[in-house]
Amino acid sequence: MIKNGRIDFAGLGLGWLDTTPYAHEAASTLILVVLVLVIYGLTRVVLRFVQRLVHRTEAHWDDALVEGQVFRRLAYFPPALAVFFAVAVYPGLDHLLGVILQRVAVGSMIAVGASAIGGVLTAANLMYTAHSENAARPIKGYIQIGRVFLYLGALLLVVAALMDRSPWIFISGLGAMTAVLLLVFRDTLLSLVASIQLTGNDMVHVGDWIEMPKYGADGDVIDIALYTVKVQNWDKTITTIPTYSLIQESFKNWRGMSQAGGRRIKRSFQVDVGSVRFLDDVQLERLSSFALLKPYLEAKQDEIAAHNAEERNSSAADRRHLTNVGTFRAYIYAYLRAHSRIHQGMTLLVRHLQPSSEGLPIEVYCFTNTTVWAQYEDIQSDIFDHIFSIAPEFGVRVFQSPAGTDVERALRAERP
Repeated sequence: MIKNGRIDFAGLGLGWLDTTPYAHEAASTLILVVLVLVIYGLTRVVLRFVQRLVHRTEAHWDDALVEGQVFRRLAYFPPALAVFFAVAVYPGLDHLLGVILQRVAVGSMIAVGASAIGGVLTAANLMYTAHSENAARPIKGYIQIGRVFLYLGALLLVVAALMDRSPWIFISGLGAMTAVLLLVFRDTLLSLVASIQLTGNDMVHVGDWIEMPKYGADGDVIDIALYTVKVQNWDKTITTIPTYSLIQESFKNWRGMSQAGGRRIKRSFQVDVGSVRFLDDVQLERLSSFALLKPYLEAKQDEIAAHNAEERNSSAADRRHLTNVGTFRAYIYAYLRAHSRIHQGMTLLVRHLQPSSEGLPIEVYCFTNTTVWAQYEDIQSDIFDHIFSIAPEFGVRVFQSPAGTDVERALRAERP
């Protein structure tokens, strides 16, 4: 019951509230709080109904709004709106308390509105990334910088509403605080520029394999945000890299390998120089039985015979001969050319490197026709297993540093 612009508690059998100091205002405020809680409860009921309805529809945009918590954040708007209008017509509240409640209600509505818009931005990002063709150009960084400006603007409006001042007063004072703002938002500005450069120059995508030893990163990129890039390393740990570091420092991106469809094998082994020699007729006849070597040996023998016929008067040392190492290198090349798991459209070399005190390095340089890590390692291991096993057939010794058994064997040979 309302009487003289106040709630008549006496008519409700609570007359003592009208005579006790501040009791009337406290009771009126409590009733207002209960009213707000009832409105919020009804809003939550409506929210549950809306969410159930959304899950039954075939559209995806409404599911993104639910996942972005847009409806849940909007549930706080009706109570704040109710407080704002109820204070103007609600009897029994102190004037100063009513003014404070109205300002708080306005600030709350601004905050809720900004939060809901932020949820819409999150939903937009979810809908964008749901399409696989957009994975190469993420917009999460732009969404986050938009959210930063949104919340800064909302904070400015909330402070203006609480102080009952025009927001332009605060905006005009930002010019004098430019240096402070640049210092405070240094990382944000650097990250914004870095995100634009990373996206515009197509430097890194989600799913790329990158290496950045300074940060211990060696694995797949799983997230590109405004401030950080997350890399899941091969040991399943997560490395977080500042976004602007990818612009300021160098890193290796293996995307080109994946797109090319081949992964490089570049590995060498050492040949004992003491085992290098010319091939005699018996060895040539035996090696000619190798199907992979037969075309090479026939062509090479004809070439050498023609050359030596022109050098008939020269000494035997000046004439050309086939060597076991050269023939072994030709065999490896033919073996790789015939290998079903070697990419034949990419560079394939079997070459000598600079000899050293450890022998003559022979390098195998080729590409597998798969980029899957486990398959690549199997192919590489199988190739070198075969190379080491076939080397004795050519009289080639693969060099390795003496082991304990080698030293022991040598000592036993020296004993009388």
